[in-house]
Amino acid sequence: MRVNKEIQTLLLFILIFILFYFLPVGYSKFDKAVFEAFELTKWYAREHVLFCLIPAFFIAGAISVFVKQESVLRYLGSGSNKILSYGVASISGAILAVCSCTVLPLFAGIYNQGAGIGPASTFLYSGPAINVLAIILSAKILGLDIGFARAIFAILFSIIIGLLMQYFFSKSDTERLNNIVSPKGAKNHRKLWQDIVYFVTMVAILVFANWGNPSSEDNVLYWIFINKWILTTFFSIILALILIFWFKAKWQIIILSSLLVLSVEILFANVTLSFLVGLIGFIFSLLWGSEELKDWLWSTWEFSKQILPLLFVGVLLSGFALGRPGSEGIIPSEWVSMLLGGNSLLANFFASVIGTFMYFATLTEVPIVQGLLGSGMGKGPALALLLSGPALSLPSILVINRILGFKKTLVFVVLVIIFSTLIGFVFGSFF
Repeated sequence: MRVNKEIQTLLLFILIFILFYFLPVGYSKFDKAVFEAFELTKWYAREHVLFCLIPAFFIAGAISVFVKQESVLRYLGSGSNKILSYGVASISGAILAVCSCTVLPLFAGIYNQGAGIGPASTFLYSGPAINVLAIILSAKILGLDIGFARAIFAILFSIIIGLLMQYFFSKSDTERLNNIVSPKGAKNHRKLWQDIVYFVTMVAILVFANWGNPSSEDNVLYWIFINKWILTTFFSIILALILIFWFKAKWQIIILSSLLVLSVEILFANVTLSFLVGLIGFIFSLLWGSEELKDWLWSTWEFSKQILPLLFVGVLLSGFALGRPGSEGIIPSEWVSMLLGGNSLLANFFASVIGTFMYFATLTEVPIVQGLLGSGMGKGPALALLLSGPALSLPSILVINRILGFKKTLVFVVLVIIFSTLIGFVFGSFF
């Protein structure tokens, strides 16, 4: 047994040696792909971690500590009413309008609290896929037919994929739910409406801080965009008051943090720096607060440790393979254009696969697909890419594998690819 183990270690050393020995450093294509990997990761760290992921981690931590398992089981459990559970999962996911990575902490939170694999999978798909703003942009820029098809099939996909995941893994999911132990924490003395306001406030901060430009200046979506930081500040103030009056956090820390945020904004007029100062003050208010606030902070930290490293590894790999929007990685862009040409079943399949593994930030999939359509991609593959791309990415797949395990993750990914391919092919045949 020991000899076999040592042989495996030796083979691993040899493999690593060969990898580095033949590493094509200096080859322009390889060097460019490495550059793209780090550029994408740098962009991801600047644009998504502070405003997207960290608020999502805190919401996930709050779900684990403050949401009763009985409530999760009633609305999202595998034994709950299917119309209710899948309806709640699809609607709650769609309201968030987040990317495939930001939805992961929230998915992990409800899954660990007892949500069935089916409703949880519906939530996982619907969060990034059913993005109202992205669907409106798709209809405006890519055509009403693509926008309408994306809206209808994204909603149907989220429910069908959830139902199939529940069907395939009902036995193992029942065992998982039976083994979930309710976390110990302080008794919740707040009323239901207070908890609802508390969670809605945090979701509002997440949504408005990441509100994208709708590119049209004559609608309410653009008004929200130009006032996004005013709205974010408003809900941040509400959250501060909730912490003081409902969670008995130390008001001195929150007041001091608020004054520091105001001072930084006046002196530097830098939203990122102001948000960071506010976040640090928020962390200290939890760290020096009651036991339930400390539990919230540590639960958030556990989600961060579990998810963040895999996301960065996934973004690096995605950038190396496919590059950033407008730039290519190790895979030539000509290959992508060639594989996506026309409306064949194979073209739709490749569009689904590329969408599944490439990372799309919220709303960026629309101009990317617009460019590909201009390069000869058919409408069918365009729809296939829009159905698979926002919902999954290589970074998110790595994290989903950590949460669900390899088998469930594989089935989820395959279902997304199959349905995206078939719907894209049928759509392309008619349009």
